[in-house]
Amino acid sequence: MLLARTLVPLALISGLGGKRLELLKEAVPKLARVAILYDPGSAAPVLELKEELPAAARALKLTLQPWEVRTADDFEKVFAAMGKQRPDGLYVLGSRQMTNDRRAVGLALKSRLPSTYNSKQDIEEGGLMYYGADLTERYRRIAYFVDRILKGAKPADLPVERPMKFEFVINFQTAKKIGVTIPQSVLFRATKVIQ
Repeated sequence: MLLARTLVPLALISGLGGKRLELLKEAVPKLARVAILYDPGSAAPVLELKEELPAAARALKLTLQPWEVRTADDFEKVFAAMGKQRPDGLYVLGSRQMTNDRRAVGLALKSRLPSTYNSKQDIEEGGLMYYGADLTERYRRIAYFVDRILKGAKPADLPVERPMKFEFVINFQTAKKIGVTIPQSVLFRATKVIQ
């Protein structure tokens, strides 16, 4: 039963990792090597790293450099070692570890690494880019389903929905700080640009 619970959310989010890599490549055309920060103890990031990102990277002619972050103490060590490999960009895969400890954002800024995240909050705290489901729309849909349940609908009879509305947020201040000039064509596609 645990496996079934895990697979449903993963199926609903598939495809976003490739799109995040694509947008990062468009924002930083010289991008060739992307460091991937992930928590190996979290199923969704591991699946995204093994199943989805390699195909997207091949199509974009990118080399992926995976880096495990198991504990809060790992961030500094990983960024020190990562600097020796000289990645051109950073992709932080979401997990409880990454959400609870946002050191990756500050370390990416310090390392002047263009970065993409799957948490909008990381962009508000100084990350470069976010692409993902529109949270406001997701909460509206949750309210809709709660209303249906309160009116007597059985939860098992309600459909599972994929997000239909997505956000692409760019932190323009961060781009300036790290010396990245984001092409106008990419800026025009953003749903929000933090000035």
